[in-house]
Amino acid sequence: MQKALVIIPTYNEKENIESIIKAVFNLSIAFDILIVDDNSPDGTAQIVEGLQEQFKNRLFIENRTEKSGLGTAYIHGFKWALAKDYEFIIEMDADFSHNPTDLTRLYEACANQGADMSIGSRYSKGVNVVNWPMKRVLLSYFASKYVRFITGMPIHDTTAGFVCYKRNVLDTINLNKIKFVGYAFQIEMKFKAWKHGFNIKEVSVIFTDRTLGTSKMSGNIVTEAIFGVIKLRLKGLPK
Repeated sequence: MQKALVIIPTYNEKENIESIIKAVFNLSIAFDILIVDDNSPDGTAQIVEGLQEQFKNRLFIENRTEKSGLGTAYIHGFKWALAKDYEFIIEMDADFSHNPTDLTRLYEACANQGADMSIGSRYSKGVNVVNWPMKRVLLSYFASKYVRFITGMPIHDTTAGFVCYKRNVLDTINLNKIKFVGYAFQIEMKFKAWKHGFNIKEVSVIFTDRTLGTSKMSGNIVTEAIFGVIKLRLKGLPK
């Protein structure tokens, strides 16, 4: 297979990080993993570094000096992956809300089914969310509907953070001009891929809320997503 990398951004994920790494490495496809840690005070990075000898040349970590936002963590990871000649680059959360077994389905969609970007979609076949309070389910579902209406993107789960990219998508998008750092980052990346004409495929997955650790969702993130899509729609596709 061509080189495939799973990027996992972390901040205070000591309860989950070892388990998620081992779950990915137990899959039939030989994914590499890059952890992008934002100086977690709970020792997340030290746990990863302790596992690197066991998973030599497959487990990597980039330590950043401060908590700078999800979007900048992924941009950092994307640039690292492109420099290392990975052909498939996948975003995934550390907290098991994204089931590691679905990595193979996202990979197959891009590697063998003609997709340039595959999205682990909660809403392409109904609502597939487990353990979220109803208020949060409705907020997420209607946020995706709102984004689809404003931007015109033919994507059901516009805010999804479980995504596989072929490297040519990331080579084409000007990563230095990505504007948003919170959950609107996920919308902006999909919008630019769509506007560039790439083939986007949604793969239905079940999203399960974390059972360990603390959610990083905040009001500022939601506000950025709501107003950010209007800016995207008005500005179109900045090069």
